[in-house]
Amino acid sequence: MSNLKKVLVATLLLGLVGMAGFAYYVYNNIFVPNTAFNNKEAHIYIGSNATFYEVLEELEPLLINVNTFKTVANKKEYPSNIKSGHFIIKKGMNNNDIINAIRTGNIPISIKFNNQERLENLAGSLSKQIEVDSLSLLNAFKDEKFLAKKGFSIEDALAMYIPNTYDVYWNVSVEGFRDKMFKEYQNFWNAGRVGKAKKLNLTETQVISLAAIVQKETAKVDERKRVAGVYLNRLKKEMLLQADPTVIYTKKLLDNDFDQQIKRVLYKDLVLDSPYNTYKYVGVPPGPITMPDISSIDAVLNSEKHDYYYFVADVKNFGYHKFAKSLAQHNRNKQEYVRWIKRQKVNR
Repeated sequence: MSNLKKVLVATLLLGLVGMAGFAYYVYNNIFVPNTAFNNKEAHIYIGSNATFYEVLEELEPLLINVNTFKTVANKKEYPSNIKSGHFIIKKGMNNNDIINAIRTGNIPISIKFNNQERLENLAGSLSKQIEVDSLSLLNAFKDEKFLAKKGFSIEDALAMYIPNTYDVYWNVSVEGFRDKMFKEYQNFWNAGRVGKAKKLNLTETQVISLAAIVQKETAKVDERKRVAGVYLNRLKKEMLLQADPTVIYTKKLLDNDFDQQIKRVLYKDLVLDSPYNTYKYVGVPPGPITMPDISSIDAVLNSEKHDYYYFVADVKNFGYHKFAKSLAQHNRNKQEYVRWIKRQKVNR
């Protein structure tokens, strides 16, 4: 074999070895599965303005080989095109698949909220479910220009948030989230519900404020329509609602202490001066004292028709109440409750 042929053969062999090495490099970096978890999928959350280093910190526990991921990410120019949001990586994905997933696959999450007493509580609960912090949420919730434009006030702003489960993007903006909740509020108040509210001579927010009282009065869903009927009867007669939960809310509000536990309303509490105190002011309070369930709202809109004007806790059927048509009958029921509460030695 001539020297020229030997050189050509050697060059060819070196080329084949190089191509094989390159092919192995490409395969090992791009096409080999690079997930280190055993579940079917893993969820990651990439914050707004996250750096590539922060993304790697989030991904590192999920990857077999971080270095090969970094190599492919750089080749695909991912570090200069990072997207925020909630992403899903599936078991067995390779580096190329992973980068595609976290670059284009922002997936909504399901959030839920209920039984929040104030906007502050709602903001705190939501901040644990989506990216935005509680203070930013609260400021958006209390934005007076937004509220006025949508027909709300600071007092009844909580009524705009109907408790339910919603699909939102984890990195949704505060304005985007707030606007979505207003649309959900509009969807909730369909023609049927609006018509029922008008028949009761109540606005939508008044219905929710009354529903909040109903919810605080009874945890029994099957009793809520009857309790709602009592308050609607009293409203028609222009009687004081005399709802203990509104007194409790008033005391917390005036004390600026919503963490205090109040198990019993005292006579001195009944004269606390606040429009929320239904022992002092006639009508529905200026806003909800809590976030009522949909069942409580619908209980007001579809209340039981009866002649009851009073109720008190039933000590023989805990969780439920005894209802009365007259004050004399109510006072008899009330004495039974007072005797029971004294035996329990509940002072506050």
